[in-house]
Amino acid sequence: MTATIKPQKAIQAVLKNAHVQFLVFGGLLLLLPVIAESGIMKMSTLETLGFVLIYSIVSIGMNLLLGYSGLVSLGTAGFMGLGAYLAAYTVENLSLSFWVAVFAAMVIPTAIGLAVGAISLRLRNIYLAIATLCISEILMKTFEQLDWFTGGTAGKQSQYPTIFGDKLDRGGVFVVIVVVLVLIMMLTHNIVNGQMGRALHAMRSSEVAAQAMGVNLVKYKLVAFALATAYAGLGGGLYLFFLKSSYPSTWSLMLSLNVIAMVVVGGLRSIFGTVAGAVIIWGVPELVLKKLPVIGSISGLPYIFSGILIIVVIMFFPRGLKGLFDIIVDRIRRLSKKKVSAVPGKSADTTEPTEPEVQP
Repeated sequence: MTATIKPQKAIQAVLKNAHVQFLVFGGLLLLLPVIAESGIMKMSTLETLGFVLIYSIVSIGMNLLLGYSGLVSLGTAGFMGLGAYLAAYTVENLSLSFWVAVFAAMVIPTAIGLAVGAISLRLRNIYLAIATLCISEILMKTFEQLDWFTGGTAGKQSQYPTIFGDKLDRGGVFVVIVVVLVLIMMLTHNIVNGQMGRALHAMRSSEVAAQAMGVNLVKYKLVAFALATAYAGLGGGLYLFFLKSSYPSTWSLMLSLNVIAMVVVGGLRSIFGTVAGAVIIWGVPELVLKKLPVIGSISGLPYIFSGILIIVVIMFFPRGLKGLFDIIVDRIRRLSKKKVSAVPGKSADTTEPTEPEVQP
């Protein structure tokens, strides 16, 4: 009996490892292009899911900023657009490789974000949000006017990237997005469970108390803002290579609000919850609501759905989908415990200690 229990416990311990969970999740996602090519799933569905994963990458960066450090930014769409146009210009105009384009899409928006953050992060609450909104609007107007760089209102066109000598198709780019998402999830998990994560938690709880404990508020705010900006630029670059085009109207305030909605609905300080939030906010309207007979013809349906969902989540489930999932799992465990205790001669096992608030 003991010999059979030990392997089971070992397997359970491995499955509880966050990195293993991320790898398993990525492995399941990698099956989607195969399913689409076999005809079981439409390619349009794969395209929608690709955008869901791209927005998941960006939203994880926003969760670092909003969930872990308590800062709000409305400039996400602008930095995503900048990353997209930089990637297109690097590949199409400068004839450089995919890797250089992705590097430029991350580094240059991050550098600009750091410069902006050094000034705007001294502001608090609504003033910081307004400052980042101004930056996003400036970038969007720049996208419309800077024809030689962005193509103006006509947009910037690109093509599927070439990686290691192979020309990718949409399925191949989807695989790249999945790999990047898994790496981002691992990196973010390591950050929030390390020294920086503890500093961000202290800063979110009380800036005065954090400063008294020796936490450099400006430094960690800048780092969190830089990471969120880098994730946004990376997401914009992947968006460009996946869709093969970029238009100024895409990078509007509504996109920034949708990213915040993904974080709030999915659950603050939850990586998997953020991905689930992206599925709900972007995937459900595109895959389900727009295809319904009467509801699908309503103009602005995704925005109505997102607004109602945010209100419901804030009122009834403040921890988002992650909190709802935890409640369901806890009730299932209690029911199973009652059933075990009801059997004569058997007693329920002691419950395991609850996991810390920082969840993958």
